[in-house]
Amino acid sequence: MKKNNIIILLTLVTLGLASCSYQNNNKIEQKDVKAGSEWVYGVHPDSTARQLKVQYTPNPELEKRTNAIRQKLYGI
Repeated sequence: MKKNNIIILLTLVTLGLASCSYQNNNKIEQKDVKAGSEWVYGVHPDSTARQLKVQYTPNPELEKRTNAIRQKLYGI
């Protein structure tokens, strides 16, 4: 019984360590279609994007609907 537990533990540790680098090999290089877009990335890497500056007026009807959906889904 003790030998089986050790084998199971070593198997789990091995699988756990093997899965740590799984996502390093599971990626695809793609061309960024929005590269250089001030709207998405801003003027330079340290600036905020222009789309973040858009402010919308609050709509109380949407808040009521959102809260009703949240109540229905999560029971809050």
